[in-house]
Amino acid sequence: MAFMGKLFGTDGVRGVAGRDLDARLATSLAESAAHVLGGTHASRDSRPAAVVGRDPRASGEFLEAAVVAGLAESGIDVLRLGVVPTPAVAYLTDALGADFGVMLSASHNPAPDNGIKFFARGGLKLPDHVEDEIEARMAAQAAGTGGPGIPAAGFGRVRDAADEAERYLAHLLSTVGVAGSSGPGAPGRRARPLRGWRVVVDCAHGAAYALAPRLLTEAGADVIAIGVQPDGLNINEGCGSTSLGVLQAAVAEHGADAGIAYDGDADRCLAVDAAGAVIDGDQILAILALALNETGRLAGGTVVATVMANLGFRLAMTDAGIEVIETPVGDRYLLAAMLDGKFVLGGEQSGHIIMLDHSSTGDGMLTSVQLLATAAARGKSLAELAAVMTRFPQVLVNVHGVSKAKVADSAELAAAVADATAELGDTGRVLVRPSGTEPAVRVMVEAVDSGQAHQIADRLADVVRSAG
Repeated sequence: MAFMGKLFGTDGVRGVAGRDLDARLATSLAESAAHVLGGTHASRDSRPAAVVGRDPRASGEFLEAAVVAGLAESGIDVLRLGVVPTPAVAYLTDALGADFGVMLSASHNPAPDNGIKFFARGGLKLPDHVEDEIEARMAAQAAGTGGPGIPAAGFGRVRDAADEAERYLAHLLSTVGVAGSSGPGAPGRRARPLRGWRVVVDCAHGAAYALAPRLLTEAGADVIAIGVQPDGLNINEGCGSTSLGVLQAAVAEHGADAGIAYDGDADRCLAVDAAGAVIDGDQILAILALALNETGRLAGGTVVATVMANLGFRLAMTDAGIEVIETPVGDRYLLAAMLDGKFVLGGEQSGHIIMLDHSSTGDGMLTSVQLLATAAARGKSLAELAAVMTRFPQVLVNVHGVSKAKVADSAELAAAVADATAELGDTGRVLVRPSGTEPAVRVMVEAVDSGQAHQIADRLADVVRSAG
C-alpha cells in the first residue's frame, strides 16, 4: 500500500492508480468501509448491501474488482452498477435502500489518476468522523488486530445491476415533468420541455457518455453528442468542463442554442451560450436561484456558495433580496451548510450544483436539464439568463510542486497576502488555499481591473513557490 498518513481528502481517496492507489489499498479500504458502514445494517436476517459504480478510466476495472472483493469478503452484498456518473451512485444508494455506495473516479483529473469515494445510507457523503473511523480500522488491520475474518452471515454475493441506471435517468426526467421514454407511447408535446432547442453535449469521454445524450434527447432537445467514445485513457483529455474549446467550436459549427459540458464523473457541468460565451457555475447558480425564488421554492430565500464565488454573483443575489451563505471550497461543505440550514440550493464556480429537492449531491446531468428547462420555460436564451450577473475579473493560478504545509506556515506569504488585500481595498479580494483534490496551492485574485488582478496573482504565486 503506497498511501501513508491521512487517506481521505475533500473528495474521497485519490492518487495515481497503481502507485498511490493500488489494488491492495482498494481492498483494505473496502474491508474497513464494510465494517464501519455495514455495521449499522438494520436487519440481522439479511446481509448489508452496497452499490458500486465507476467512470470509464482503465484503472477503474482492476480497482472495481478489488473493492468488490473486499466488500464481498466482508459479508456485503454488492450491486455492480458499471459505468455511471457519481450522482447516479448517490441516488441509487438511496433509491435501492443500500447501506452505502462506492464510486471509483478521479472526477476532472486526468486518466492516470483515480479515486474511491463513499456515500452513506441515503446517498450522503461521509462526515469527517466516519472517514476517520474507516482509516482507524485500516490501521488496525495493517497491525494485524482488525482483519475481516469470516463474516457470520456468510460472504456477500455480487450481482451486475447496470440496468439500474434507467431508474436514475427516469428520476432526472421526472424533475422536468417528463415521464416514460422516447419509444412508443412517449410523452406528448406538453411533457418535452426542451423541444425546439439544439444542444451540443460534451461528455468528456466520461461516466455520462451514454446517459447524458439520452437525458436531453428525451427531454425534447435536438442533441449533438461529443466526447462519447471513452477508451479508458482519454477521459477529460482536451474536452469536457475543464477544456471548453471543443464544445465552443461545436456549438458554432452546428448552430446550436447551447452547449453543455460535464467532467469525467458528471458531478459538475458548465455551459456555453449560442455565441460560445462560457456560463460558469456562479452564473448557473444565480439563474437557478432566481428561478426558484420567483416561484417561492428557494427555502429561506437563501443560496449557499463557496468563498470562490464571484463578487458579481454576490451583488446579483443582494439585488434580488437573496441571502448568500458562504462555505469553504468543496461540495461536502456546501451540503453540510445546506442540511444545517434546510436550504435547497447551493453550488460553486466549477459547476458543482446541489439541488436538494432532487439530489443529495452535486449532479451535472440534473443541473444541465434544469438550466435548459428554465431557459426554455422563460423563452430566453442562455445569454439572456446569464446577464443577471456581471462576472468580475477573477484570476486563478495553480502552483504545483510545493509543500502545502510549508506554504500554510509561511510568514512571508501571509505578509504578501495582507499587502495585496490592502492594495485592492473594497475593489477586490485575495484567496490563497491548498487544493483538496490536486497536489497544488491555488491563488485567486478578484479585482475590477483585470490587469491588476493578473499582476497581483502572479506576484503571490511567486511567493508561494518561494515558500514551498
